[in-house]
Amino acid sequence: MKRLHAVALFAFAGYALGASYPAPNEGPNPYTTIATWAHLPDGRKWGATAGVTVGPDGNVWAYDRCGANSCADSDLDPIFEFDVKTGNVLRHFGKGLFVQPHGLTVDRHGNVWVTDAQAKGGKGLQVFKFDPNGKVLLTLGKKGVQGEGAEGFGAPTSAIVAPNGDIFVADGHSNCNCKASRVVKFDKNGRYITEFGKPGTAPGEFNFPHALAFDSKGRLFVADRSNNRLQIFDQSGRLLDVWTQFGRPSGLFIAKDILYVSDSESREEDGYGHDPGVHRGIRIGSVKDGKVTAYIPDPAPSGGSSTAEGVAADKAGNVYGAEVGPKDLKKYALKK
Repeated sequence: MKRLHAVALFAFAGYALGASYPAPNEGPNPYTTIATWAHLPDGRKWGATAGVTVGPDGNVWAYDRCGANSCADSDLDPIFEFDVKTGNVLRHFGKGLFVQPHGLTVDRHGNVWVTDAQAKGGKGLQVFKFDPNGKVLLTLGKKGVQGEGAEGFGAPTSAIVAPNGDIFVADGHSNCNCKASRVVKFDKNGRYITEFGKPGTAPGEFNFPHALAFDSKGRLFVADRSNNRLQIFDQSGRLLDVWTQFGRPSGLFIAKDILYVSDSESREEDGYGHDPGVHRGIRIGSVKDGKVTAYIPDPAPSGGSSTAEGVAADKAGNVYGAEVGPKDLKKYALKK
């Protein structure tokens, strides 16, 4: 689906068209790149990572896919808390639970939520809620079993918690061989409430929803990645807006109503990732008016993923990028 077609559909559907415009490929870049900022224990090397976030105490959380792109056959801990000042590990946990860690967030109480987007060997396809020390407090989904409706997940990509405790899970990753392309809503105890979205390109439909974030008004931002757009909903699933100016979104993070969006997929070539005229990188802007105000460009103009898939920002405004292809957690330090 071409971007202009998406905008036309949105207007035709009768919604008030918002601030959507083509994604900029240039702009201020007030950051200095620091490679391999986070130090894994025992000389361990980073594998693929696509999950990074910042907890309420300001420290950085991320996962490592066990030195590879999967933890299916590994006895390593994949989940880490890093000191925001030094990048040193404070704690780690999660071994034996995951096939492919995918979405990562920390709620306002400091609990850590991680999704598992694949299945192998009788595990996977679940959402885990941990306390900060790694104790499992809640699981959603059936271990290793694909499901629909309230009966599990196709491939859960992201989870996030609303201020009232409701849980939202984005479900449906590319190549999952499942029907899912939806957002599922649960209450604070994990009881299924409802879901919205279905596979498609029309407003309110999804093509592999990949990440979730809330702004200060409680609006839910969904990275509708393979449709090359962000979709914005209220918490009942009513569509509010569609934005294309942040590119092909893989990762989302909102802090103080500043929106950070990582585009690790856009490329000129036909086929997967086709997003003509849009370059990869991290775009930053305001949720209030949708304007992109800063851009961290991808160092490679084409080919496979080479920049952040997951993205977050700390209280000082520094940005963190979790990378699948380069296997690194980079820090983009705000220039003083």
